Amino acid sequence: MARRGDPPEGTPEGLPGGEDEYRSVVFDESFVRAARVQEFSAQERMGEHAPAVRSVPGGGRRASKQILLIVLVLVVAFGTAVYLGIRQPHQPAAAGPAEQLRITLVPLAPRGPVPGGPPAELFARSPAAQYRSGAAGITMPAYSRTAHFTEGQVVIALTMVKDYLVESSLNPGVLTAGAVRSVRALLHPDQLAQFDRSMVAPTADGRHIATGWLVRFDPAKVALADTTARVQGTLLVTETGSDALEVTSDHTFVYALRPAATAGPVDDEASLFTVRREMRFRVDRDDLRHHRLEVEASAVQAGPQDCASDATSTLQPLLAGRRAGTDGPAVTDPYAPGPAVAALCGALSPEAQPSP
Repeated sequence: MARRGDPPEGTPEGLPGGEDEYRSVVFDESFVRAARVQEFSAQERMGEHAPAVRSVPGGGRRASKQILLIVLVLVVAFGTAVYLGIRQPHQPAAAGPAEQLRITLVPLAPRGPVPGGPPAELFARSPAAQYRSGAAGITMPAYSRTAHFTEGQVVIALTMVKDYLVESSLNPGVLTAGAVRSVRALLHPDQLAQFDRSMVAPTADGRHIATGWLVRFDPAKVALADTTARVQGTLLVTETGSDALEVTSDHTFVYALRPAATAGPVDDEASLFTVRREMRFRVDRDDLRHHRLEVEASAVQAGPQDCASDATSTLQPLLAGRRAGTDGPAVTDPYAPGPAVAALCGALSPEAQPSP
């Protein structure tokens, strides 16, 4: 008698082992789902041109998705790197510390008495007659972009230098030996110690001369007869490398001065005092971002002054009617021991003074 599950005709003869031979092979549900190829059912095979088997999505599709994801990540990473490279090109390495300012101060001694008169008349009779008043005399040059700096960066560099010249040469508070914070705020941090020492303990060593950084007078001796100086000069900007601009300035400042009230009877007769400042500034990319300057060199010629006077702290103008006490520079003895001191002095041309 046939058992339940056997064919109606019984187990075919000739098949080896019958059911027992395949009893160890178990086709569970997970095995069937994992199969890459499955046989269509009898009903599915009845369709015209129906294939006997079908492919089942499985590990191949999953692997394809993983590969696609990896490719997508690589594309995004490459695109990001290209974008950052365009937006943030390689910048030169940060510059080293700023150099100390080198200063040359030359007093200009008059050959005769200093001319005097009302300020307006003195200006009209002097070479400064056509000079502009105050900051208007510090004019901006024609400018354009350089090989490594944009036009905007060039403008910023020139503007900072003009700001420095205005604060250090035209600010009435600075001129009368008042606060110097407005000048100090424009300097590179590496130069602040040198600047501070120059203000507190000036000395004629070519490094710590206060009047090399700025123009100022002793308020106990002189006063401003006209608060607006006359100015004329030039600015020039050049690129010294891929990381820095150099700005040179050459300006002549003419001041109308009179004796200070505390120096005796007030004299209404003013005189002119002329200061020529030739300066060189360095501005790198960090300086542009922080709005600061590196002042590298300052050459000052100022008169009328007496060559024997000490102008390291404040300039020492000779006022109307005064004469220089010496005809030339101080005597220098090359055989004298101790540090050598360069005695610089010039003669003020009569043409630089107001005409009679």
